[in-house]
Amino acid sequence: MFNKKLEEILLEMGAVKAAQIQECLVDIGSSGKSVTSCLLEKQFLTQENLAKAYSQMLSLNYVESVTEKMADPEKLALVPLKFLRDNVIVPVVIDEELYILTSDPLDFQPVDELNLMLGGRAQVAVATRSVIIDSINRYYPLEGTKQMIEDLEEEKDLSGTLELSGVEEQDIMGMGVEAPIVKLVNSILFQAVKRDASDIHIEPEEKDVRVRYRIDGVMHQVFMPPKRAQAAITSRLKIMANLNIAEKRLPQDGRIQIRVGDKAIDLRVSVLPVAYGERIVMRLLDKTKTFRDLKDLGFTERDYSVVDRATSQPNGIVLVTGPTGSGKTSTLYSVLARLNSPKRNIITVEDPIEYQMKGISQVQVKDKIGLTFAAALRSILRQDPDIVMIGETRDHETAQIAIQASLTGHLVLSTLHTNNAPAAITRLIDMGIEPFLISSSLICVLAQRLVRVLCPKCKQEYHPTAELIHRLGISPERAKSIKFFEPKPEGCENCSGAGYKGRLAIFEVMEMTGEIARLTVERSDTAILRKQAMKDGMKLLIEDGLRRIEEGVTTIDEVLAVAVAQEGVEE
Repeated sequence: MFNKKLEEILLEMGAVKAAQIQECLVDIGSSGKSVTSCLLEKQFLTQENLAKAYSQMLSLNYVESVTEKMADPEKLALVPLKFLRDNVIVPVVIDEELYILTSDPLDFQPVDELNLMLGGRAQVAVATRSVIIDSINRYYPLEGTKQMIEDLEEEKDLSGTLELSGVEEQDIMGMGVEAPIVKLVNSILFQAVKRDASDIHIEPEEKDVRVRYRIDGVMHQVFMPPKRAQAAITSRLKIMANLNIAEKRLPQDGRIQIRVGDKAIDLRVSVLPVAYGERIVMRLLDKTKTFRDLKDLGFTERDYSVVDRATSQPNGIVLVTGPTGSGKTSTLYSVLARLNSPKRNIITVEDPIEYQMKGISQVQVKDKIGLTFAAALRSILRQDPDIVMIGETRDHETAQIAIQASLTGHLVLSTLHTNNAPAAITRLIDMGIEPFLISSSLICVLAQRLVRVLCPKCKQEYHPTAELIHRLGISPERAKSIKFFEPKPEGCENCSGAGYKGRLAIFEVMEMTGEIARLTVERSDTAILRKQAMKDGMKLLIEDGLRRIEEGVTTIDEVLAVAVAQEGVEE
């Protein structure tokens, strides 16, 4: 039927080895299971290489990703969402031609059925399963926000549209509800997930309600529902979060679990009474998220070596510092993912538990019943742990127990709120910890910040002003050797007009050397500790930011927004 068998093409591509194919042939025997499914299960073969092999074997186009321009809402609306998701196929438009994307072009029936629904003129192209699922989740049309608001205006009694039941792991894309308020709230949640927002803000004002998303650390206004819908939106979200809808005078905290396509999303809900109603902020946590390896976080060779060495120690304390939202917890999770093994007993105490990690025992702090960080830590140390992660060191008691735990043979990981790495030592002393205990238990301190990444498709070269160069802390001569980039004002399709896409961390890594330990015992101030740390090889946050600017991945404005040039930046 075909010029070459799929296995032959995979071998020619170097995507798999003959021994791996043979192993799968033996394993599947007469079960009727395909060789390719076995190769995928055993992780001998990637989705990308399989799609490329199908493309080569059948002379079909291979589509690497689906952009908004390729997604046609009118064509998508012709097909039931369930059909697309069950069969993992999706219609797209490429160069004004209609295509059906499939990850398995040998499964003809769903492709033929979809072609009939679309009028019988579509061609077939190949993409990976994950690309197709992502495009369905992103671009399948929900009822427009404008229409929803019109429905709200026509609705006389908004309280009657509320569903008096919580939502536990329901797929909001598949909820066929008619109530305008329910549709509107589902749309707010769906659009936030679609746009990779980290937070949703619903803010009551005097005459209307403002809905904003935080995307890549920056707030974006989405739309303004009518003021009369405010109480119903608030009540709907409170019901979903199992909160008291009658209590409007006190702050409340809750949790919502939903699914958007194949993504399980955990929302941490905070309700705060303000002048014109109740303000709601929801933090979105993707439970399907996997954490990058330490090597992929963007450390310099020296910094990676220090962190790798510190986290390989059997005991001691490793601290990650920075303001709220600077990625501290994600860095600690990356460390835990590396250390996690059946040979180690790892226990964490967190507030809240942001992501569940298999093989690790995670304790949720509950201050109301007396389960504080310190109380949880005392019990954890009786559970024979090898590694303990403390979500945040907030007070003297927690810090004291953490120090004692490290001195009695445990590796302790924690976060601390300070502006830079050397300030962590000063902060611990301010908490009342004896300097000699700090010097003997602390291994290293990481300070970090997040900066937005320039969109690679539309960034443009430019020449910064002399003032910006001066604020960056480098000489005009050095600036001449650097190619500076800025975002294109109107952006492009790839970055949805933002000019930036994603964020990365910049770091400052201080190792507890002999000299730093001596200065700690002498209660030296932060400036003296910083100078010594720089002599010992530490690069300041601004210097790591400059490295990222030189690589062309971020801008001077982004780095200066989170780091300040200090004496010693210029080499």
